[in-house]
Amino acid sequence: MEIWKILILFLSAFLGGMGIFLVKSDKSQLLKLILSFSGAYLFAITVLHLIPDAYHGADHEDIGIFILIGFLLQVFLEQFSEGVEHGHIHKHNDAKIFPYGIMISLCLHAFLEGMPLAKDQHNALIFGISLHHIPAAFALGSILMQNHFKRGNIVVYIAIFAIMAPLGFYVSYGISNGSIGGIENYFSRIMGIVIGIFLHISTTILFESSVDHKVTKRKMIAVLCGIGIALIGYFTSGHSH
Repeated sequence: MEIWKILILFLSAFLGGMGIFLVKSDKSQLLKLILSFSGAYLFAITVLHLIPDAYHGADHEDIGIFILIGFLLQVFLEQFSEGVEHGHIHKHNDAKIFPYGIMISLCLHAFLEGMPLAKDQHNALIFGISLHHIPAAFALGSILMQNHFKRGNIVVYIAIFAIMAPLGFYVSYGISNGSIGGIENYFSRIMGIVIGIFLHISTTILFESSVDHKVTKRKMIAVLCGIGIALIGYFTSGHSH
């Protein structure tokens, strides 16, 4: 297992959350551009890498069902997370009320997102997921700060969120190698669920990261850069058929 993957996943989310103590505005244009870039990158990686690999296995006939399950699961999770995984920040006026729904669903979301990284050919996904977690962690930190939590507690909760993707990667690594539970035969179906989640997240980011769904020049450049980098990785890693 490569430690650098775990470090990138953890530090991107953790440092993104720590940014709440440095940035005064919760409507940073930079964060919106990061969202557009990561959304486009995640979508492209899902289409270019994850979906073809999922259908490559011997038991691929029902993968589409699990993709739909993943898509609907993300719809369900957002009823509790309030779109924090998209970088959305909502005002919470009740002081010191812990947002359990947001925290639990966001951690589960991050855990599932880390699962595809167990296979070496998905190294390119690390950067897309890491960028995606920066605004998500920032939004989580903002909500906790608005709810008047102490700085030390905010750091702990952000660290818990940051460790979830590496944990998902670790568990998935064990599953794919047959060292955890001997259920490696179900790995492709788990991947189908993750694909569904990625499709929902990436398309929602692309459609909702701008006002009135209008694509500005900066957003278009960010989207094209995300797709372009994914394509470069696709052609240089020998995945093109």
